[in-house]
Amino acid sequence: MRPDFDRYPLLVAWEMTHACDLACKHCRASAEPDPLPGEITTEEAFRFLEEMATYTPKPILLPTGGDPLKRHDIWEILGKARELGIKIGITPAVTPLLTHEVIDRFKELDVHAMAVSLDGASAETHDEFRGVPGTFDLAVDALEYARSIGLPTQINSTVTKQTLPELPGLADLGRDLGISAWEVFFLVPVGRGALLQQLSAEEYEETLRWLYQVSRSHKLNIRTTEAPHFRRVVIQERAKNEGVEDNALVQNKRGVHMHDAYGFVFISSLGEVYPSGFLAMSAGNIKERSLLDIYQNSELFRKLRDRENLKGKCRVCEFGNVCWGSRARAWAETGDPFESETRCAYVPEAWREEVAGD
Repeated sequence: MRPDFDRYPLLVAWEMTHACDLACKHCRASAEPDPLPGEITTEEAFRFLEEMATYTPKPILLPTGGDPLKRHDIWEILGKARELGIKIGITPAVTPLLTHEVIDRFKELDVHAMAVSLDGASAETHDEFRGVPGTFDLAVDALEYARSIGLPTQINSTVTKQTLPELPGLADLGRDLGISAWEVFFLVPVGRGALLQQLSAEEYEETLRWLYQVSRSHKLNIRTTEAPHFRRVVIQERAKNEGVEDNALVQNKRGVHMHDAYGFVFISSLGEVYPSGFLAMSAGNIKERSLLDIYQNSELFRKLRDRENLKGKCRVCEFGNVCWGSRARAWAETGDPFESETRCAYVPEAWREEVAGD
């Protein structure tokens, strides 16, 4: 059954707490060691998990942070999700809290996958970016141990001007560690990340095409976050390799593609519901309204699901049904989540004609 993303989200990311013992340069949440007053309680968490279990299909829960391991009730919450038949993909911070015993518990609770952040291919580069010495070695050890007990793993990497040279080494490392997926996050300038340098649109294009080639040469399942135009690049590269027109592959492209507010939703540690963690415009709070009511009926989410509200070249792009552009980056860079993707070098023919007509 094809999911109906106008009705239900498929991925629900929950910032379990603001607290984290790292000091990462790019941190979206500008996390600190202590939780914020008023974070979602155990009872409130149980309530929205029970609600999620009624969706069709049941969504996947993505506990993140901060650091989920800083919550005192993490095992109760993961146990509840398991009881309700909700899949879990967890992203713990790599600190001394992430022990082999903790990874064993993830496995016992049927955690679907554990994602670990690596932004440098060596201890020197990764630890400098993360702000705490020893983080690289802990991350590699956690990934190796998880693999040894049969828990699928994923590497999350953030792309900035600083980390771009690390990508080839990270691709090799991911292949050697036997990860199930490499999630490549392209910087959105929010939180502490506002102080970092993004790639230019041309560098984006080059990097996305390189990622496509690496996915084939390294046999890696590569996904991107806040770079939905990777889907366009994949279509164009496939078209080139298969000797067909881009549009033929666009028309035959199967599947339903998620984007901010469409299949994906983010719940902050305080209960605010955002289209994504990088697009911190609240559509409501789960302490006051059901998650489903917010997702289906809030004006912000409904507008973000209607392509007619997009502006500039994103509105007329022939790849729009598989891309949509990063609404979070548009918001962060222009103040308007409906503006065109600011880091996309592609110019649709329909946009050329529209501009020429003006």
